[in-house]
Amino acid sequence: MNTIPPHTSFTTASEDKGSRLDFLLAQKLGMTRSQAQKLIRSETALVNGRSAKVGYEIRLNDVVEFVEKVHKREKVYKAMEQSVRDVPVIAETDEYLVVNKPAGVLVHPTEAHEEHTLAAWLLTRYPELEDVGEHPDRPGIVHRLDKEASGLLVVAKTTAMFHHLKQQFQQRTTEKFYDVLVYGEVEREYGMITFPIDRGPDGRMVSRPNIDEVTLETVRTIQPGREAITEFWVEGRFVNHTLLRVKIHTGRTHQIRVHFFAYNHPVVGDTLYKQRRFREARGQQPLSRLFLHATELSFSTLDGSRVCYTAPLPEILVEYLSTLHSR
Repeated sequence: MNTIPPHTSFTTASEDKGSRLDFLLAQKLGMTRSQAQKLIRSETALVNGRSAKVGYEIRLNDVVEFVEKVHKREKVYKAMEQSVRDVPVIAETDEYLVVNKPAGVLVHPTEAHEEHTLAAWLLTRYPELEDVGEHPDRPGIVHRLDKEASGLLVVAKTTAMFHHLKQQFQQRTTEKFYDVLVYGEVEREYGMITFPIDRGPDGRMVSRPNIDEVTLETVRTIQPGREAITEFWVEGRFVNHTLLRVKIHTGRTHQIRVHFFAYNHPVVGDTLYKQRRFREARGQQPLSRLFLHATELSFSTLDGSRVCYTAPLPEILVEYLSTLHSR
């Protein structure tokens, strides 16, 4: 791949008009389209001073500029210097590390938020991860946790481990368990929710069967959306609350939260998927975060060994449980 001189640029001509950005860069710089796409996604290549999509359609007199990666990295480091958070490392090998993500921390940047992410912390502490994975904003990251959730997350330290983990998540051979506190009294000791999940018109994820009442006998139904499977066991019963051990077999956005909201048992502390009829008892302080914690994660290493890691409930969640009355 050609070396890109820092702060160089070119202006598109009439013959470039209508071309895809990745195709044009590959043509002009003598690289593959895959290499060109990496430049675009890493924001090393900018159009008119802004990041662009790989399929951006070139216009006449567009200014394509190349910026050294170091400038973006310095921006990330500066953002992390402003953060007082640290991320506990549960385990670390030459292949991977397992972290205990705090609640309130995004896993990777979004269009609305770039600072205080797990990805930024990883690049600060492990700058060599910048080239691991499929996107520079997600160094070594193969799965996610909601910003509001906490718990275990595995990060690949090598390209080989990244693809090994990715394959396991795709084939659903990893195991992920969560401790989740929901409102209401869940009737069954064990259950499985299997109705699909899709994005609603307001941007939130939705999952609702085409029936009037949701019960464990009627959650299997044909409905547009993506397959989603959530399995649960009751761990504890409290007045107006149920503590669950949850295993997800798929990894849909907000899956646990959406499934239990649709099941009429929203997760405690969820400000997005909530029902007005559920609230704290009189005099009880509301929980300041989501009661959803990834407590157990297991996967295989490159040599085929199976490993399992656990993380106890954060103290704030333990304290909240202590305020509830057992049944």
